[in-house]
Amino acid sequence: MAEYVMKDLVRQSGREDEFVIASAATSREELGNPVYPPARRKLAEHGIRCDGHAARQMTRKDYEEFGYLIGMDRMNLSNMARICGGDPEGKCSLLLAHAGQSGDVADPWYTGDFEATWQDVNIGCRALLKELTEKK
Repeated sequence: MAEYVMKDLVRQSGREDEFVIASAATSREELGNPVYPPARRKLAEHGIRCDGHAARQMTRKDYEEFGYLIGMDRMNLSNMARICGGDPEGKCSLLLAHAGQSGDVADPWYTGDFEATWQDVNIGCRALLKELTEKK
């Protein structure tokens, strides 16, 4: 969900040429799968399309290729550090930390509450985009 929310916010700001936005799984359960249907419906409610998505596994090369690696929860951060062999450049962070919050994004896989996840992701992505554009 966060990949497509961020892409939509960047598109709305007219800055598509300034960012490369992608998502990758830190576990193997959903590899190759499209966006989970309830998440797809929540995105569609907000006019955001996610056609053609297929989940892929995060790799150590992602650490070299991206300036920021954003996790949704602490387990993601732990898995990201394991996959990347640590975080020596300080590239890994929690999405909500960019909004001044210390918590995890609500995981709808467990809660079933896609609205809460939408709210968390929207808040985090807006704050992250603001932070990144102010740095440029």
